[in-house]
Amino acid sequence: MITPKIEMTRRQALAAMLGSAAYPAFAQKAAAPATPFSFDALIAQMQVRAAEPYAPPAPLDTFLSGLTYDDYRKISFRPEAARWAETDLFFTASAFHPGWLFQEPVVLNEVVAGEARPLAFSTGDFAYRQDLAGKVPADAALSGVAGLKIRYPLNRPDIFDELITFLGASYFRALGRGNSYGLSARGLSINTWLDGPEEFPRFSEFWVERPEEGAHSLVLYAALDSPSVTGAYRFVISPGADTQVDVDAHLSFRAPVAQLGIAPLTSMYYFSEHSERRFDDYRPQVHDSDALMILRGDGDVLLRPLNNPPRVSNSYFSEAGLAQFGLIQRDRAYPDYQDAGARYHDRPSVMIEPLNAWGPGAVRLVEIPTDLEIEDNIVAFWAPETAPLAGETRHYAYRMHWGALPPAPEAVLAHVISTRSGVGGPSGVPVSNPNLRKFVVDFTAGALGTLPGDTDPTPIVTASAGILSGVVLHRVDDAAATWRLIIDIDGQDAPLIELSAHIAGFNRKLSETWLFQWVRSV
Repeated sequence: MITPKIEMTRRQALAAMLGSAAYPAFAQKAAAPATPFSFDALIAQMQVRAAEPYAPPAPLDTFLSGLTYDDYRKISFRPEAARWAETDLFFTASAFHPGWLFQEPVVLNEVVAGEARPLAFSTGDFAYRQDLAGKVPADAALSGVAGLKIRYPLNRPDIFDELITFLGASYFRALGRGNSYGLSARGLSINTWLDGPEEFPRFSEFWVERPEEGAHSLVLYAALDSPSVTGAYRFVISPGADTQVDVDAHLSFRAPVAQLGIAPLTSMYYFSEHSERRFDDYRPQVHDSDALMILRGDGDVLLRPLNNPPRVSNSYFSEAGLAQFGLIQRDRAYPDYQDAGARYHDRPSVMIEPLNAWGPGAVRLVEIPTDLEIEDNIVAFWAPETAPLAGETRHYAYRMHWGALPPAPEAVLAHVISTRSGVGGPSGVPVSNPNLRKFVVDFTAGALGTLPGDTDPTPIVTASAGILSGVVLHRVDDAAATWRLIIDIDGQDAPLIELSAHIAGFNRKLSETWLFQWVRSV
C-alpha cells in the first residue's frame, strides 16, 4: 500500500505549507514521566476500584463548564496538532474539547513499549472562532478532554478520514470504507428502559498504543466506571470495508444490576416503506438502521424490520447458540432515501460476534416512539439470563463488524430485500374491515432465487394473534431472482401481534426468517 507521505513527514509538509508558526504547542512540551502499563495491570486496578465507593468525576473549571451550544460550535481541533501527525504512521489521534454537554473530563495516555505517558492538551491545540477567541486563555492546560478521535486513510491513501470516535459516557462510533456516521455503540448498558432509572457507565481514561510503523491496526484500552460497575476494556481496531473492532471487556460489580446490556447498539428509525405513515415527508425512508439481524449457530438467520411504534415496545430473542446479532441498513441506494445531505444509504451496519462463551441469555430490542429523526429511538443488546451480583466479575469478548455488510453472494438462504405494509384486502376496493392489514415481503437470491416460477415452494407463516385471511407466494416476473410473499391478517382486537414467515421447499428452509411486531393503536 502507498504510504500517506513518502519524501517528507506530515509534520514537515504542514510546516512547509503553513510556516514554522504552524507547529502546535505540544511540540515544545517536555515529556511527562512514564509509568508501566499493561492490560493485566488495568484489569487488576479496576477490580480494586470496584471494592471502593464510587467517586464522581471532578467538575470542569469555570471557563469550560460555562460553554454554551453556540460556543461549542465555534471550537475545533487543529489538524496539525493531532498526535503522530509528524510521523509516517497510518493513524493520528486527536481530542474533543470539553464543555457544553461534556462536563466530565476524560484523560488520554500514550503507551510505548509498555510505558504510559499522559497525552496533555491545551487551548493551543484548538481553534476558537469569532467572539470566543478573545475569551480563551492562550495555551492554557486542560485538565482533561471530552473524548478521543482516531483517523486513518480509510477511503484514499492521501486523506486521513475519521475512523472511530469515543465521546460521551461509553459511546463510540466507527466507520467502514464508504460509510458516513450513523448508529452508535456503547461499552455497556445498565437497566435500560426498566422500571427504574438507567445507569450510564463512562469511559474515564484511555491508553492508546503508539502503532508500529506500517501497522494497519490500532490497540487502545479504556477504564470504565459507574456507581454499579468498573471495567477494563481492550479495543483492537482494524480498518477496512468491514472495519473490525475486537472488544475484550472485564467487568467488576460494586452493586447488583437488574439487567446488564452487553455490546449495546443505539440507532434511529423514523419511518420506511413498511411503516404506518404518520409523517408528511417527501422522502420515502428515514433511518440509520432498518432491521435487527440475528445469525444462529445452526446457520438460520432472523431478520426483524424495525418500527417507530405508538408506544414503547420490547422484544426478546432467546438464543442458546448465538453466532452474531446486530442492527443493519439493508437498503443501499440513494433513491431508497432521496436525501443527499444525510446520505442514509451510506450509514454502517454493525454485527456483533461473540468470541467467548456468553452463557444463556437473549437479544433484547427496545423501540421507542419518536416524532423527530434527530432522536435515537432504537436500542439492541445481549442480556445475560442471570443478573450480576455485587462482588462478581465477568468477562465478555466480541468482534464488531462495521460496514455496508451486504449479504454474501454465496449465501444459501434467500434474504429479505423489502417489507411493505398497507390496508388489507384487494387493492382499490373500499375497506370493509378496518382490522385487516397487508404485509408484502420480498425475498431474493440464494437457492430460492434460482427456482423458476412454475415451482411451488411453501410459505410458512405464523401469527401470535388475529386470523391469517390470505397467504400468497409468487415469483416477481420482472425481478429474476425475487419472490414475493403477501400476507393478509385480520388483527381483530389484539393490541400486538407477532408475525413470522419463511420459505421452505425440498425438505429444507430456503430463506431467512422474517419477523415483524405489529403494534396497533387500539
